[in-house]
Amino acid sequence: MLPEILPRPEPITNADYHSRRRALMASLPEDSAVLLPGAGLIPRSRDSDFAFRQDSDFHYLTGFSEPDALLVLLPGRDEGESVLFCQDRDPDMEAWTGIRLGAEGAVREHGVDQAFENHERDQRLLDLLDGRCHLYLPLANAEALALADDCRARLAGRARRGAPSPGVFADLAPLLHAQRQIKSEAERVLLRHAAEISARAHVRAMRAARPGLAEYHLQAELEHEFQWQGGSGPAYASIVGGGANACVLHYIENRDVLRDGDLVLIDAGAEFDLYAGDITRTFPVNGRFSEPQRALYEVVLAVQERAVAAIRPGATLVEIHEGVVRGLTEGLIGLGLLEGEAQARIDDEGYRRFYLHSTSHWLGLDVHDVGSYRYDGQPRRLEPGMVLTVEPGLYIPRDEDIPEAFRGIGIRIEDDVVVTPEGHEVLTASVPKRVVDIEALMAGQ
Repeated sequence: MLPEILPRPEPITNADYHSRRRALMASLPEDSAVLLPGAGLIPRSRDSDFAFRQDSDFHYLTGFSEPDALLVLLPGRDEGESVLFCQDRDPDMEAWTGIRLGAEGAVREHGVDQAFENHERDQRLLDLLDGRCHLYLPLANAEALALADDCRARLAGRARRGAPSPGVFADLAPLLHAQRQIKSEAERVLLRHAAEISARAHVRAMRAARPGLAEYHLQAELEHEFQWQGGSGPAYASIVGGGANACVLHYIENRDVLRDGDLVLIDAGAEFDLYAGDITRTFPVNGRFSEPQRALYEVVLAVQERAVAAIRPGATLVEIHEGVVRGLTEGLIGLGLLEGEAQARIDDEGYRRFYLHSTSHWLGLDVHDVGSYRYDGQPRRLEPGMVLTVEPGLYIPRDEDIPEAFRGIGIRIEDDVVVTPEGHEVLTASVPKRVVDIEALMAGQ
């Protein structure tokens, strides 16, 4: 019997993309323009490219999924404020790589005001930018900078005849990324779906785990579920770390054999319509926690649950992280892995031997999504519509001064959380994380 297939959620609509462009342009001077290139194909090997993935900013404003495109926004332009340049229609190439929308298709399918094929771009772009004094572009994007410099140089001749040319380059990223930080309801629907796919994949991996399998066997279970449910695959390189591999924060080799008596840490999430899931669970390979494993796990779990409970409008990630650090430090002292008073070990950062990273990051079109963590020099306060992870962990080195029963244990627990007007919504609650529930699931109950 084939596994269940979840219903697909509604995609983002052209009206939504139009509203996003209008909101961005409303914050710009009338004599400005936006230049935003899409992503291109990246060679993987001879005659082979990596699977195409659109640039997140470009997708956010257009939903357009072909490579080598360019979006130009022109506030106040009578003939249309949004102009898209796209690949030329080419029957020979389309026989190999699939039908291209072309200019007419881009307008019809994506609702931009105008579109032109790339063979027209050099000349038309000059006409579009003529008279625009402020040019907004992603300054970290070398392609965008080169294109803007070329246009400014070629428009200089016209400027000598009295027409202004772009004299100021401004970074588009802060404006656009602030807009992306608050997720619309349509975006939250897609994030819930990515989270649900990711959750089912983690449950599937827990049920499949047993001593003697390799880490890559659990990776295969995860990523099969991602794609079975219509995701494009993993939102980032899946981490499946058995035993001491769990202490390597970005371990992605996933080649070792899973051993009886070890824990396995899985940090993996699906990407659906470019929106990311991001879940971490840690569980025993054989289905039963040992007493030292359970003791360390309960410290992390209690801290993680308190951190999730603290998410509400007005809270800050700094406050939440400070609470996590205190809880983990107190737990480490209670288990004999640190000595002294908790505040002393926080002040001298003794806890950092076992906890190296922050507690949270933004989540959205990127797994480490855009958006500032500070505002006017102060920690950014949470607002409804923000989406973030909560992922404390403990990673115990195999050093001789560590009690042997704890050496080489790595534990992280991570959930995806939406800030709501009333508090929060946990998108990944369907994956067990309490010891009794994990053991019951792995026992087939």
